[in-house]
Parts: sequence; structure tokens; C-alpha cells
Amino acid sequence: MENLSLFPSGVLLFLLLSVTASVAAPTAESVYTSFLQCLTNYTKSQDHVSDIVFAQTNSSFSSVLQAYIRNARFNTTSTPKPLLVVTPLEEPHVQGAVICSKNIGIQLKIRSGGHDFEGISYVSDQPFIILDMFQFRNITVDVQNEIAVVQAGATLGEVYYRIWEKSKVHGFPAGVCPTVGVGGHLSGGGYGNMLRKHGLAVDHVIDAKIVDVKGRILDKKGMGEDLFWAIRGGGGASFGVILSYTIKLVPVPEVVTVYRVAKSLDKNESATEFVLQWQQVAPHTDDRLFMRLLLQPVSSKVVKGQKTIRATVVALFLGGADEVVKLMGKEFPTLGLSKQNCTEMNWIDSVLWWANFDNITKPDALLDRNVNSASFLKRKSDYVQKPISKEGLEGIWKKMVELGKTGFVFNPYGGKMSEVSSDATPFPHRAGNLFKIQYSVNWDEPGVELENNFTRQARMLYSYMTPFVSSNPRSAFLNYRDLDIGTNSFGNNSYKEGAVYGVKYFNDNFDRLVKIKSAVDPENFFRNEQSIPTHTGLDAGASKSGASKLSHFSLYWKLMAKVGGLLILELLI
Repeated sequence: MENLSLFPSGVLLFLLLSVTASVAAPTAESVYTSFLQCLTNYTKSQDHVSDIVFAQTNSSFSSVLQAYIRNARFNTTSTPKPLLVVTPLEEPHVQGAVICSKNIGIQLKIRSGGHDFEGISYVSDQPFIILDMFQFRNITVDVQNEIAVVQAGATLGEVYYRIWEKSKVHGFPAGVCPTVGVGGHLSGGGYGNMLRKHGLAVDHVIDAKIVDVKGRILDKKGMGEDLFWAIRGGGGASFGVILSYTIKLVPVPEVVTVYRVAKSLDKNESATEFVLQWQQVAPHTDDRLFMRLLLQPVSSKVVKGQKTIRATVVALFLGGADEVVKLMGKEFPTLGLSKQNCTEMNWIDSVLWWANFDNITKPDALLDRNVNSASFLKRKSDYVQKPISKEGLEGIWKKMVELGKTGFVFNPYGGKMSEVSSDATPFPHRAGNLFKIQYSVNWDEPGVELENNFTRQARMLYSYMTPFVSSNPRSAFLNYRDLDIGTNSFGNNSYKEGAVYGVKYFNDNFDRLVKIKSAVDPENFFRNEQSIPTHTGLDAGASKSGASKLSHFSLYWKLMAKVGGLLILELLI
């Protein structure tokens, strides 16, 4: 960055006062007028344009904004609101939204399904516009070639349903929550209960379409190998607007088996031994078997008024019940699995079962995007590379009971996850990781005091877990977004600030992502609190896309309006 000391302080003060005096803070009304005119001119059509731009004065603004807020922490009266919500119907609408937001100097946030745990797809402390992709939901399934083209605003439930419509022996290895949006899930390295057999969702992406910072629509060939690599696990919102992904379907057997088995510490059920054995088995067993482990502090049914720990295995086996019962009897005797614990079904019914639907629910329930009520929630993540000892587990149980509510979800790795190299995609957490931890706490009532209490619980448990998890870096999963591990103000130290969280999410892949970002979006238009920063020292030869680069000494002055009309002047490279 150009050194500000080169400018006499009097000159800087004069520039600041002159600009502040002559430029009014943008109002919602002025932004709406400028944006709508620009978008109309860009698309060369009046059709639909005014219908897809929602200003704060529009009677539908709140309902459109809130429809895809999945964390109630960010749906309060004090939560910063966008100046506009744009809901594109066609590709030119997306291109125009990028061009016009850039032209008027307003930050653009991109939302596909709204499940971002920290709300950064629809919240900002700067004036911003939401580009809400929920109407981009077309899914075209080609069973003969075993592929599907899926738009970014489709949900995982819709993807599974459309595949099932065409084939009962194909599926896709993505997440278990059916209302999650495809755009964020895939671009962040999404996973599901077939990851030990088939790896991540991004391991099966064979093409994509993206709108870049220049408003161009690029496919894999047009964007080049580097950018195509980056948007398969590096977070698409750092690089452009994902329009669609082309995915390769995977085979699923005609019969799969699910089961749920719970143990409790206070019932003499050897829950500690149960978890010890789970660590030895779950990451190493037959790769057709995925056994998620839930650990939760619950009220004791033995000692009234006390809490205990419940350990629950929730499993999918890509095969029949007899086979998995025999396998578990040999490898995991403390599970005590019997055929009575198991339910055989087809794959689409297992999707419903994992989404906690009852056993009479029809597959078309997967098309329902509505969430009855969004919880208040906080999530964090870790990776475990060495089994936790018995003494370690007993200390963890004590800490969980002491804190009271925060639980764990352990997701086993191994299988296909150990076969894919750590740099094949930006997602680096492959061989050497036994399981991923999700820290999970939900609550139902609003209030600052409640939020502070429960988020503090999660942070304290995260701190306690330090000796048991990965280090140097302490790795984290991008799709379990966690602003506690670092944010970026995009000032003088944006690369260093970005490395704090970027190395946790991407390990050794972070610098390659920075090089690509610097090449394709050198002015850092596509940004959020944890996006990939630019860095002029790393941009040489990073991308085949031929994007222009900024000179190290070039200055880009930009005005942004803060809450209450305060103007700040930023100097960016």
C-alpha cells in the first residue's frame, strides 16, 4: 500500500473535509434509484427488473429478507439491514447486479440458502446489497451420462428429489440438511453421510458457471483451471457469483441401512468405553459405513436435578442390515448393534430419515424450503488427529456438564477422504484427520444476555479442547463459519488478517487462493468478513484467466456510508 506519510497531514485533512462536504451519504432511496436505472440499462429491458429489486420501503422487503435467515441471532431489529435485496430470475440480472453494485460503490453480499452460521451472506456493518439467488433453482438430471446441472439457489433436498425422480440407484454425496443452498454448500467444500465412500460434494464437481467481477459469465474452460479449483472449496463469494455447478452422480445400492444407538454415562452403559471404541472404529471401518457421534449434556434420569452425557451414534450403511450387524459385532462390540436397531430402506428414504422426518413422509417433502422457525445458534469446528484418551474424555464430560448446554457432533473421516490429496481442492483436511468436531449450541429466546451466555459456553469448551485437536494451525471447516477465529477489515494488513483465519480453513492452500483472488478480483470487490484477501506480492502467474492486476503504487479512493451517515475514507490497493 502507498505510504500515507508521503502526503502532508494538511493535504489529507483538506481532501477529507472537501469530500465530506461535497458528497452526501447514500440513502436507501438514492441507491435504489441509481441501481434500478443501471440494472434497467444493463439488461436493456423493463421486464421484471423493478419486480426483482426490493428497497426498504417495499412492503415485501422484510419477508424477502427474512425468508432465508436460518440463524435467529441475525434476525433482530438491531441487525444491520441491506439497502436493497435483489432476487434475479435470469443470468443478465446477476451480471447487471455485479456491474451496478460496483458502479455505485456498494458492497454486494451473495446468498443462496441462508444457512451461513454467522450470517455473513446477509449481514454487514457497511452499506450493502443482497443478491439473493433463491430463484436460481433449476436442476437438470442426465442419468445416461450420470451428471446433473444444478443452479446455485437450489436446495440439497431439491437436488436429491430430482435425482430420485430419474433414478433409484443414483445419489449425490452432499449434506443431510435438505434446506441448505447448493451455492454455499458446494463452494465451501460440503460433505454428507457418504463422504467415507465418495468424498466431498466438491470432489464430484466437473464444471461450473460463474459471473466474475467484470460481469462475464465463465464456465470451466473460460475461467481457467485456477479459478475452477478455487470455487470448489475456497468459498465462491470471494471470487464471483456462482450460477451453477455440473456434478457427477454416484451409485447407491437399492437397499441401505440406518440405525441410531444411544448410551448414557449415568446408566452404567460404559459411555466412555463406547466413545473410546468409536474413535478406533469409525474412521477405519468399511468405507460404506458412516457413523456420526452426537455428544450432549442432558438431564439425568437416574439422579434428579443433575446432568449427564448422552452419546448417540447415527449411522448410514450402504448395504443391508445383516452385513452391518455382523461387521459391528466384530469391530464395535460396545455398540451392541442388533437387527432390531436397524432399518432397511432405499436411499431417498434414508435422506428423509437423516433429516428427521417420520417414516411415512413422502420424498416430495424434500421440496419444501420452509423452516418452521429458525433457532438462535452458535457453531465452531475442530479436527482430531490422535484418539482422545479415557482420561481426556472424562475431563471433557466434566467440562460439558459444568457448562450445561454446548454439545459435540463428531464426523468420522477415513475411507475416500484419506485417498484425495490435500491440495486437490482448497479443502485441505484429508489424510491424517480421524474426525471433525462441530461445537453446537442452540437456544430459543432472544436477548443479549442469553446470546452472550451461550456463545461464551461454546468458546469455553473450544478453549478447553485445545490439547486434543489439531495445532499449527488449529484447523477449521469453512462451512462451519466462525468469526471468532478472525475477521478482516481490509486495511493495510489485509493479507495478515486474512491469514489468521485463512490458514485455519485452508492450511497450505491459502496462499494459492490469495494468488488467484489477486488475479481475478484485484480491487477486492467480492469480499466479506472472512473472504480471501488480495496480496500484490503473490499474484504473479496465478491464473490463466488473464485478469488485470493493479500496480503496487496505484491508489483507489472509495467512499462508504456508515450507520448514522458517518463517512469514512478508505485507501485500498
